Amino acid sequence: MSHKNETTVFVLSLLITLGLVVSGAWAVNNSLIDITRILNLVGDRNGNSAARPGYAMKGLSGSSTFNSVTNIQAGRFPYGGSTTWAPIRRDVDAKIRQGIPQFQIVYIDPIGYPPGSGTGIQMLLRNQLAFSQSSRSVKEREHLQAQVRGLKLKEIPVAVDGIAIAVNPSLNISGLTLSQVRGIYTGKITNWKDIGGPNQKIIPFSRPNQGGTVEFFVGNVLRNEDFGSNVEIINTTTEALRKLSRNKGGIYYASAPEIVGQCGVKPLPIGKTPDELIPPYQEPYIPSSACPRKRNQLNTIAFSEAKYPITRRLFVIVKQDGQIDEEVGEAYAKLLLTSQGQDLIAKAGFVRIR
Repeated sequence: MSHKNETTVFVLSLLITLGLVVSGAWAVNNSLIDITRILNLVGDRNGNSAARPGYAMKGLSGSSTFNSVTNIQAGRFPYGGSTTWAPIRRDVDAKIRQGIPQFQIVYIDPIGYPPGSGTGIQMLLRNQLAFSQSSRSVKEREHLQAQVRGLKLKEIPVAVDGIAIAVNPSLNISGLTLSQVRGIYTGKITNWKDIGGPNQKIIPFSRPNQGGTVEFFVGNVLRNEDFGSNVEIINTTTEALRKLSRNKGGIYYASAPEIVGQCGVKPLPIGKTPDELIPPYQEPYIPSSACPRKRNQLNTIAFSEAKYPITRRLFVIVKQDGQIDEEVGEAYAKLLLTSQGQDLIAKAGFVRIR
């Protein structure tokens, strides 16, 4: 190519580039409002929107307060399920009713069946509840039951929980491995001396195998083995803790918030091996003699980072049928996932999921 042609091409390229820059600047200037509007509607990559703080209630991120959640139905809506959720029903749901008086959620006790996650899901399937609270995931057979009824069950995680193992405060034992706990509850280990404790008969306590905590324990700790004949069934955690405080050889498991702060029992560090025992409480351990002036607090870091070996999530179970109950269940879960809801869940003794 000649020098003259090269010069001509260069000049033409320069003119085209300048034209694109000018037209681009005009376009940016005139579409700035549209770009801002789109960003406000869509939010950033994390789902946050500065222009619409209530946008997060659509499930992309946590809103700040209950009032930022929109499309909440007015009416009286029954719900039920897991006994583990009792502190949330007491401390969080009461605040929801107070802050959003038109959203009247009412806890319903089952008739003829003990309360629990499984019972709540069955009541939900029978249209007795608007939504259910569960301390375990929905089982495959429950999904199939829902399918037969022409609907689906959706589980929405809202909090993290751990299962704590407690013994009598007088029992001199430093902790247990998961295999030792499994041996105790399947009847293979019957004396504390067999696992480094005193010559004392072991008395394992458990609630009936109908609640989410028991089902989770059997599935994840016992690996679906049956309870041994030595396991004594107690109807409520309150009654079990009372018996444990009076029996030197006793042992019991329950949701960590129900155990860790109690004065009459001793929560134990648990581990997969003897060298990695993790306490469900914040160290140093506070003995029963210092209680109630001082109480043990949850080891929230170990739970949230899944370092403690028996952790799980708590779920809102929503009936996906395109009816008002689905909207109610979704709204309840969104309220719990707001910053205000998560703060209250933490105050109730559980671990924030976000």
